[in-house]
Amino acid sequence: MPEPAKTDKVPSNPHEQMLRLVARGFHKELIKYGVKEPEIVTVAAHLLDSVVLKSPPTSKQVEKYNRLFTIKDIRDQWVDQRRLSLHEVSVSPLAMEQIAQVAKWLENPKIKASFFPRFPDTEESLKRHFQSPGQDYLAIWYQSDFVGIIGAENIDPDSTKLEMKKLVGDPNMQGKGIGKRATLLFLYHVFIIRKFHKVYLHTLEINIRNLNLNGNLGFSLEGVFFDDAVIDNERQDIVRMALTKAAWVQLFG
Repeated sequence: MPEPAKTDKVPSNPHEQMLRLVARGFHKELIKYGVKEPEIVTVAAHLLDSVVLKSPPTSKQVEKYNRLFTIKDIRDQWVDQRRLSLHEVSVSPLAMEQIAQVAKWLENPKIKASFFPRFPDTEESLKRHFQSPGQDYLAIWYQSDFVGIIGAENIDPDSTKLEMKKLVGDPNMQGKGIGKRATLLFLYHVFIIRKFHKVYLHTLEINIRNLNLNGNLGFSLEGVFFDDAVIDNERQDIVRMALTKAAWVQLFG
């Protein structure tokens, strides 16, 4: 089963386009893990069988997160302590002495390759990056442990929009919902404290987990940049997703 040609007409329906991206990414993942082309038809048949499980739509997934946390659950200590908290997760301005740990996390090739554009390679270049105009990063804390970063790049004060990047670098802390809570705190910081209008992000087409997670947090597909990046000598599509303040408040307010 050949991969769908990238010259295919782009669907006018954004949801249909998202499904096509997921299907193409899933196809690449199957090939990467050794599934032979003839076997993909069998996989497709199993997927059809699984339809009877009726996975909940995105709106239901967002509703699930609404039951776990909403804006009113956030503890706002920004004015006095420069800290926002949600349950056991909190964020505060990133300190320069924490960048050495960020550099160690990014030594993991899998973590490093998940970002586009990629972060700089060395601790010194990372420091220059985080201190440069248009960047504003926060440290993610789980209880008293520094576990990741989340922040803004390409800050546009005129249009009141910015790009979000997030990393939970401690492998022992992944899968605990820390990233979801940190994202809600960051969006509170952007929309409520800084009074920005829009947050957007870029993710690789093949990163199905990120597409799913961001969709469940309210982000919607805004566009696809075809063949926009060269990663490991292979051209990749880049997906842009975005969330406005009004939509966020409606979902989590």
